[in-house]
Amino acid sequence: MAASTPVTVAPDALRTTDVPLLSWCDEATGERVDLTAAQLGDWAARSAGLLRACCGLRPGDRVAVLLPPHWRTAAVLLGAWAAGLAVSFRPRATAGLPVLEPGGDRPYDAVFVTPERLDDWLEDVPDGTHRYLVGTGPGRLAEVPVGWLDWSAEVLRHTDTPPDHAAIRATDPASPDGTSYDEWGRLALTLADQLDLRAGDRLLVDAAEHEQPVKWLLAPLSVGASVVVCANLDPARRDARIAAEQVTRVL
Repeated sequence: MAASTPVTVAPDALRTTDVPLLSWCDEATGERVDLTAAQLGDWAARSAGLLRACCGLRPGDRVAVLLPPHWRTAAVLLGAWAAGLAVSFRPRATAGLPVLEPGGDRPYDAVFVTPERLDDWLEDVPDGTHRYLVGTGPGRLAEVPVGWLDWSAEVLRHTDTPPDHAAIRATDPASPDGTSYDEWGRLALTLADQLDLRAGDRLLVDAAEHEQPVKWLLAPLSVGASVVVCANLDPARRDARIAAEQVTRVL
């Protein structure tokens, strides 16, 4: 996760192998994944390699991401930005609503969506040259429709070597509406300041309440805070979760 993406992970203390930078848990199933900065960077690098080597995408190409707050979503987003791509993030709240952006009437170069949203009749999943299903459960998907690929399987075909960032500039578009990498980075820092996030903080995020990655991913990482993203968070157990995770801030 280099400086050419909308977020730089800092400080160096968070790079130690035993400190989780991003934790994702599901209170309904008990599933949990903890990723250090190095591990999250490895997944992002694999995702970037998939987009570049397999899909042949280059800086400026467009991808659509229809995924919930999740550790795989973080890998997809950070990988796409590390490859210099323009990311159209579409939260579940916009299902059924037209998304108006430059080039929105032509297929995306790649599309990432969960099986649930693909099968939802309210959802208008955009066309894409390369199409990936991203599961939110453990392991690979049991079934993959014709014309789609399982991201969890395909991403493992690529190494965790970071892509070359030389061709990516801070002024390049990080989203199809023209918002640049630098502008998203400054927005992330502004939101972090509004949330009073500081290096070393640990932020609890209710996945059902905060879909936008600039809030649950970019803002905390930009100042060196770690994140706990919790799906199916039980309000009655929130205080217990805060204590168990040593949370210092709640989104």
